Amino acid sequence: MQSTSSTLRFALLITLASGFLDSYTFLVRGGVFANVQTANVILMGIGLSDRHWAAALLHLWPILAFLLGVTLAVHIKSGRVDHLLNHPIRWTIALQVGVLAAVGFVPTSVPHTYVTVPIAFCTAMTITMFRSIGELGYFAVATTGNLMHMIEYGYAASVDKRKEALAAFSTYARVAGTFAAGALIGAIATQLMNAHAVWLAAGFLAVTLVFFVVDQRGYRT
Repeated sequence: MQSTSSTLRFALLITLASGFLDSYTFLVRGGVFANVQTANVILMGIGLSDRHWAAALLHLWPILAFLLGVTLAVHIKSGRVDHLLNHPIRWTIALQVGVLAAVGFVPTSVPHTYVTVPIAFCTAMTITMFRSIGELGYFAVATTGNLMHMIEYGYAASVDKRKEALAAFSTYARVAGTFAAGALIGAIATQLMNAHAVWLAAGFLAVTLVFFVVDQRGYRT
């Protein structure tokens, strides 16, 4: 049986939330990308070159939090905490849902680092633990690699006439489209709801927890 965390529906919700969060943090949390650390590295470099030390640090802290989150996720995936915590994957998502729900109550007047750091930490854990749809690898917080794979499989399906490549092309197209949709929805929601918009992203991730429960019951029956 395919695990819940490697299903397409799960991946699409994770990706939707990722695109949403980057729009959200960029618009109301200091112009910082909570998920796309490549952008933060570039913006930090620009800040350093202009000697805007405070602006550079604003992008550095999410990067460090992201690295710490990846480290903890790798430790969890190793199985070393299984004897301490049942269903660590579910608890990881629940932690992110809780953090996002709390962030929605934090006014934009609060230093943005207090928000971008925990979001980057939780997101890093999520994407480190969930990077496959069946046998296909994907990246929920960025679209470059997904677009590249989409074109590769699209070429294989249309030019090389490989029928099995068509399904992979469709999967990557959905993931890339979902990330774009998440960014758009995040921008619109943030303009309408300001800091509270993050509650929508928390809702997207909360639905994935329902998937685990439903699928587990289905396996038992």
